[in-house]
Amino acid sequence: MKVEEGMSRVALVVGPSHTVRSAAELMAQRGVGAAVVMIPDSSGPAIITERDIVRALAGGEDPDTMRVGDHMSSEIVLAQPDWSLEEAAVTMVRCGFRHLIVIDRGEIAGVLSMRDIVRCWTDDGAICELPAGVTEQLRDESRSLSSTG
Repeated sequence: MKVEEGMSRVALVVGPSHTVRSAAELMAQRGVGAAVVMIPDSSGPAIITERDIVRALAGGEDPDTMRVGDHMSSEIVLAQPDWSLEEAAVTMVRCGFRHLIVIDRGEIAGVLSMRDIVRCWTDDGAICELPAGVTEQLRDESRSLSSTG
């Protein structure tokens, strides 16, 4: 399965001057865990995620005065729609991301989240159509955890 088949095609977009509170409110209203940040005169987008917001709030600042531009993640990986979901998942795990902005021909095509990948790989909680070897790896890891716990 490809990224384009699993991604959310409509991305929430905010600007760097939005307050952290307004970004959080928009994310909550839309039921998403991240917003794309479009920065004028920049070479590409950034992202603000739930984790970025939690870190900002933990610093004790006022969310009504904190700006998205001061708390966004600008070191990101841009995914391509023709990537496999496996490639996207590996990229997320290796880089510590839970969201990838998907770019197609220089334009934002959507956002892929870990939740999207899990949704694609499961059906009512039952594992289905996982990449080759993943089922065995999960089984082995589960056995390892149960023998140490």
